[in-house]
Amino acid sequence: MSQTSNEQLTQLKTQFISDGVGITTTNFIESAQGAILRDVDGREFIDFAGGIAVMNVGHSHPKVVAAIKEQAEKFTHTCFMVNPYEPAVKLAERLCRLTPGDFPKRAVFLNCGAEAVENAVKIARYHTKRPAIIVFENAYHGRTLLTMTMTSKVKPYKFGFGPFAPEVYRIPFGDVAGADQLHDIFIQHVNPEAVAAVVAEPVQGEGGFIAPPPDYFQGLVKVCHDNGILFVADEIQSGMGRTGKMFAIEHWGVEPDLVIVAKSLAAGMPLAAVVGKQDIMDSVHSWGLGGTYGGNPVACAAGLAVLDAFEEENMLAKSVALGEKLKARFEKWQKDFSRLGEIRGLGAMLGLEFVKGEKKEPAADEAKQLAAYCLDQGLLILVCGTYGNVVRVLAPFVITDEQLQKGLSIMEEGLKEISQ
Repeated sequence: MSQTSNEQLTQLKTQFISDGVGITTTNFIESAQGAILRDVDGREFIDFAGGIAVMNVGHSHPKVVAAIKEQAEKFTHTCFMVNPYEPAVKLAERLCRLTPGDFPKRAVFLNCGAEAVENAVKIARYHTKRPAIIVFENAYHGRTLLTMTMTSKVKPYKFGFGPFAPEVYRIPFGDVAGADQLHDIFIQHVNPEAVAAVVAEPVQGEGGFIAPPPDYFQGLVKVCHDNGILFVADEIQSGMGRTGKMFAIEHWGVEPDLVIVAKSLAAGMPLAAVVGKQDIMDSVHSWGLGGTYGGNPVACAAGLAVLDAFEEENMLAKSVALGEKLKARFEKWQKDFSRLGEIRGLGAMLGLEFVKGEKKEPAADEAKQLAAYCLDQGLLILVCGTYGNVVRVLAPFVITDEQLQKGLSIMEEGLKEISQ
């Protein structure tokens, strides 16, 4: 056990970390394995948060740890743009093969999701020679100037940080008439000939785990391509097997022009990528893309190990099985507890909506109460949604059935507690 306690570290945090950085718990983690977190005071937590969808293959996965150690002993940095190295090109090759679409592709590596979104927009604008970007209500794309502009929710992400980036337009998400919404915005807000790309999360994450209707993306993408507009799938939270397919957009049979991937790509190492059609990715002039740390060799080694784990340990099958167990339990609760509204999401990317009153208004307080109850009982879950009323589950795929059932039992007891 660490000699420094949660209380002591909280005091240091208060003294030296900006108050602008919000923290969900005061449990400072000392170690983690699979789906279990251990704090510096020796307390264990079942992890239904996964570092916000980063630990799909589990904490400290042996393949990932071994790859990190092996690469770190060789070298940790050269800058790929100065002295390239094998892990980056090998990972790019595998991602180009894995992402949807049977056509030649190229990849570029970045450090985080927001940086990848920014680069996808840069590439789309460069290729089309158009300025405008269309995004969606309830979207979350990051916290940089451009990506917080693209993000829908004002507080905490955008409040006080304006003015925002220009040429970003927003339409409703998940409406059955999604293609019609695009036609409307072309008439009322921006000419389609000025639009470079439509950027969408196949399943919205921070916005509340919202999945659109069955034919939604097919119609949307057709309108895009009829007007020379690129379709960009932001798979940062929904990708890497989270919905039961490697990339969530596969549920709709759509082949994006560009795919953005991050979070669980490297199991906690800072790594993101934009993968897309060769002609689009190669349209940018030499040295137009890149960065000092993009495609760090240790992070790329971790990414390769993650893909090995998917191939060798049936991670997608585990994701599907986890999603089925979660949905079955959630459907039971939906009948038993009047405060529960929709079951949101796809596969193992599921959330519970909390509502109140005859009009089924968002019940954010109840969602927070459940999260607090669970934390007190040794389970970490997160709240999301535009109105803060959705409890989401992002458990690692390697969670044992015993750990899963214990976590779900804690949630059930919490639901009983707040329903009294």
